Amino acid sequence: MKILIAPGAFKHSLSANSAAQAMARGLRRALPEAELVLSPIADGGNGTLDAFLASGGERVTVAGVYDPLLRPIAADYGLLDDGQTAVIEMALASGLELLTAEERDPMAATTYGTGQLLLHALERGARRFIIGLGGSATVDGGSGCIQALGVRLLDANGQSTPPGGGGLAQLARIDTTRLDSRWREAEVIIATDVDNPALGQNGAAAVFGPQKGASPEQVAHLEANLRHFFTVVRDQLGVDVMSARGGGAAGAFAAGLMAFLGGRCESGIDLILRQANFTAQLQNADLVITGEGQIDTQTLQGKGPIGVARLAQEYGVPTVAIVGGLAVDDAWLHEAGIQAALPIVTAPMSLAEALQRAEELVERAALRLGYLLQL
Repeated sequence: MKILIAPGAFKHSLSANSAAQAMARGLRRALPEAELVLSPIADGGNGTLDAFLASGGERVTVAGVYDPLLRPIAADYGLLDDGQTAVIEMALASGLELLTAEERDPMAATTYGTGQLLLHALERGARRFIIGLGGSATVDGGSGCIQALGVRLLDANGQSTPPGGGGLAQLARIDTTRLDSRWREAEVIIATDVDNPALGQNGAAAVFGPQKGASPEQVAHLEANLRHFFTVVRDQLGVDVMSARGGGAAGAFAAGLMAFLGGRCESGIDLILRQANFTAQLQNADLVITGEGQIDTQTLQGKGPIGVARLAQEYGVPTVAIVGGLAVDDAWLHEAGIQAALPIVTAPMSLAEALQRAEELVERAALRLGYLLQL
């Protein structure tokens, strides 16, 4: 039996690679003769950089990158083997997991650090950029990022606007004269799994603001500030991204990348599956095992496990998911291409305990699946 193991990360507990290794250990105990092929995945969020580098490339560490609250940290990006493609996981510089719950503040949080990573990669010779937008702490429309690249966002007095989504209210003029001309020739691919626009009831502030710590009052301010920002962009630069599909990703960071760098959205999971040559791995496979921390309605919209299952279905290979939690109807999951889902929790326990024991619980779930496959 050939089993392809392709989970995503179990948020706050296991990386995609650690989850794949735990699944493999459990399966080997029950099916020692099985051929196990590990192919960890991501969809633009946590683990995106690791997933790309699994196929080769160089991990580059940059010191002095600013986190969402402008504190210096070290952050990584990847250069693939072609020497031209950089992979930026924005959460490593501008992500929610860099902050404590008390520090979450989308009015002040900025994407400036992600811009620093992009600039470093440009100087290293990259001309193709894949930017994963999951897990952001920001609702600044990408304003911090483009400021790091040289764009000046100025208030009525000619001073730079404050960082974060709150500062956008003061924007009066955009000066792009210092934006490096090399960006005109660069290809910017936005790896995302959402299609929300930047504005409106399905937009960045309304849908994602509360996840980043925004109160209802702050959501209203962020919505107004993003609208103001992208109106100024339209009026002064002649680029209208306010209703662009996917523009709301990462607090409308995607819309900012579209407006200033000509970025285009692609499915994060599809990009990674192509990079990993997943279709070749499916050849002669008998089963695919995927999974993530929780499968919910957002998963069904095209996140990693569903992308895996749909591609496997095209090749006639069934897919089973091992999950931390299951928050959708099993019938919906089956229709989406996942034949069965196995939650890892075996007894009443707190979320904290489940997160702490995730590796053990995933391995045990894989062992049970292996025994079931003996039938």
